[in-house]
Amino acid sequence: METLVALVVFAILVAIPVSIVVLLVKQIRMRRRLDDLERTVAQLRGADTELPPASLQKPAEPLKGPWKQSKAKEKPAKIEPTKIQRPVKPPKEKSEQSNWFSRFGAWLRENWFYAVSALSLALAGIFLVQYGVETGLLPPAARVVAALTFGAALILFGEVVRRRFGDDEKFASAYIPSVFSGAGLVTLFGGVLAARQLYDLIGAESALFAMIVVALIGLLLGWFHGPLLAAVSLIGAYAAPFVVGGTSEDPTWLLGYFLAVAVLGLGIDTVRRWAWISILSLVGAYGSGAMLVFSAPTTESGYLTFVTVIALVSIAIPVRRIWPDHSGPMTFEIFERKDGDAWPAFPTLLGFGTVAVTSGILSFNGADSIAEFWLTVFLLSGLTLSLTLWARNARALQDATLLPALGLVWFVLAHGLDGGLAARDFAITYAQTAEADFPWVATVLVALGAIISVCAALRSFASRRYSVVWAGAAAVFAPLLGIALEIGWLPALVIGAYTWALHAVALAVLMVVLAERFARVDGEERIRTALFTLSALSCMTFACVIVLSSAALTIAIVVATIVAAALDRAFKLPPMSWFIWAGVFSVTARLVLDPGLDWANSAPLLEMTLVYGGAAVGFVVAWIVLKPLDRPVAKLLLESAAWATAGILLSLLLLRWLEGFGEGGAQDSHWGLGLLSVIWLLLAYAQVQRFEIGGNLTEFRYLLAVFFAGHAAYRLGQALTDANPLLVPDADPVLGLPVFNTLAVAYLLPGLAILFSAWRIKPMPKLLRQVSYGLAVLLGSVWLGLMIRHFWQGAAGMYADNGVSQPELYTYTVVLLIIGAVLFYQSLARQSGLMRKAGLAVIGLAVGKVFLIDIAGLGGLIRVFSLLVLGLSLAGLAWLNRWAKLRQSPQSPEPLDH
Repeated sequence: METLVALVVFAILVAIPVSIVVLLVKQIRMRRRLDDLERTVAQLRGADTELPPASLQKPAEPLKGPWKQSKAKEKPAKIEPTKIQRPVKPPKEKSEQSNWFSRFGAWLRENWFYAVSALSLALAGIFLVQYGVETGLLPPAARVVAALTFGAALILFGEVVRRRFGDDEKFASAYIPSVFSGAGLVTLFGGVLAARQLYDLIGAESALFAMIVVALIGLLLGWFHGPLLAAVSLIGAYAAPFVVGGTSEDPTWLLGYFLAVAVLGLGIDTVRRWAWISILSLVGAYGSGAMLVFSAPTTESGYLTFVTVIALVSIAIPVRRIWPDHSGPMTFEIFERKDGDAWPAFPTLLGFGTVAVTSGILSFNGADSIAEFWLTVFLLSGLTLSLTLWARNARALQDATLLPALGLVWFVLAHGLDGGLAARDFAITYAQTAEADFPWVATVLVALGAIISVCAALRSFASRRYSVVWAGAAAVFAPLLGIALEIGWLPALVIGAYTWALHAVALAVLMVVLAERFARVDGEERIRTALFTLSALSCMTFACVIVLSSAALTIAIVVATIVAAALDRAFKLPPMSWFIWAGVFSVTARLVLDPGLDWANSAPLLEMTLVYGGAAVGFVVAWIVLKPLDRPVAKLLLESAAWATAGILLSLLLLRWLEGFGEGGAQDSHWGLGLLSVIWLLLAYAQVQRFEIGGNLTEFRYLLAVFFAGHAAYRLGQALTDANPLLVPDADPVLGLPVFNTLAVAYLLPGLAILFSAWRIKPMPKLLRQVSYGLAVLLGSVWLGLMIRHFWQGAAGMYADNGVSQPELYTYTVVLLIIGAVLFYQSLARQSGLMRKAGLAVIGLAVGKVFLIDIAGLGGLIRVFSLLVLGLSLAGLAWLNRWAKLRQSPQSPEPLDH
């Protein structure tokens, strides 16, 4: 009974496609007869032209598929030369690309039965094998032979239909040969997979060889058939292993099968130029490989190799070159594309996309074993070197090299930060025994980075347009990989600081050699020489970071900055300004942030003075060295940094000297807060001085200036309120003699710093200069008032609740009158009406004080002298004011009785 059922099922499976074939053949014959009748009718009517076949179905617009027609089959349109004004890009291609999905949907609605037919035929062959497994109807070998025979029969029938009736869209038999041949290919793939996975009749090598043969057959058929065959073959081939099922101890060999299928799709597309076939091939390859890894994690290492090979074949096959020669614009140039510029070619986008996907898969791989870590490292390195050397003629793929290179740096960094097995094994090298073998992990990785840098330098020698870019990549990559190791792996803790520093020194030597090589060939154009010189200086600085203390490291960076300036002057290397900028930034950050001001407040005085003084002197020396050269940016950076650093040094020395008295501290005393505000004010005005540099960092300098100024304002606010001895009874006492005391440090010194900076920085915005002068005057006034109070009350009587003495009140009046008189005098000397008005305002303030405060607060002779001085002063100033008006006015004064 089971045998009878099996035969019935088999007959049904065979009868359905056979019936479809018979009906299609009859339909084709009927269509031909109808065409003959139409021609006969046209001739009888005396038509001028013969009607084309199938005229009732709009022959002028043949049925379109969801793909572009092969260029081999396109006939160039006849264009009248007289109508051509200038070459115009037809919008058709753009509209086809933008409407690809809509056209595909329209084609699928009209021709869905072809896809269903192909799917039914392919499943018929695969389920034939599966049914044999379930029922035991035939022995394993016979089941496989039956599937292979069925697949071959489908291919043979498809070829017969194609040769006899055609497979082009203008024929009624369109897509039918592709349906049968594609289903036959899928059935052949399924039969081979069954022989390997279900019955273990053949080994993995034999199965892979058989599948390659099937793929070659499909490649050959794809050159003659339409794109439907390629689509059906690819989808069925990728799905076949998962439909057939079965188990295997090591299914890694399936990755070779997926590679063969991907090569099949790329091979068809490289001749017929159906772009979406290549995309389908690669999506299927990546997706099928990922599904295999998820179901069998042991295949992960094979999958990493698989995706790397996929990236390489996707570069070589579309251009049909062993040595790729992609031309045209690069992918990154899309961001700079202007109207009318060419887009990157499809092979370029395809290669860039696969390199991007492969680099992402490799760089974000977890590396569950040490072997997998090294495999990933060498695959990323190999892909980088392949794009650098193997694809050296592919101008359009140069930007793709950046992806695996950065992926390698990221993978090494992330593996160390995440505590991967290789990093943990490296870290515990000497944990159990001090006589363990030297761990070569960091050394090998640094050497690998050096090899990639050397290859990039060789590419720079051979390149023309992007030679500087390749030189920059060569100068940066090896040090960048070393920094990734320093951050993620901490090699100095394992192999020692000096040993690890020698790696940086070795890279510096390599960069010096490369700089010398490029200096020989570049002549006066020394941009590449400068890049490698910069890299050498950076590597030496990196070595200093590893072995030197905080103070020594700061001095080393200053020395490197001076060396950069000297190299620029000796060899005319403008890019040295980049290193000078980095040096100034690094030294400033170390002086202020890390180890910063906290270290300066606690370090030995001599060491602190050496660091800050050495930095200030170093900036001045570098500025002097660069003075004859046209380096405005570098000189401005050095000048502003020198002024700021010198001011910070003086503030710190004064701070440390005042702390020696043992009363108050830098964090909460009025003079300590004032000195801290001076430091931040100098940093803020250093950024203001750099505003004239302009460029992309202007907004960043604005932010820094605001940040520094805000910090200074916060410290000044504390000094004026929380630590002000006039307002707070338990504030730190005023130290020093009258006039020369900590009040001047807290309030006058910040005002002088503001006033000096506003005077020194010539290109300062006018509004900012006016605000600066106003703040300086305000702080000077605060200091003057507190100084007068300290003079009469002493340190113990500074608090406001202690009252105001008569001499102190009288002194305020006299000082106001003196200030007004000085302003009047200056207004005459400078011919300044604004200063004269300011003098009048101060005099008015003095008058108001006398009549509102002094008369009530003073007594005896002091009150008399106060009014006497006020009267005489006002009389004299009135005469002085009238005299000034007469000198400044072009007309004679009018009499009072006019």
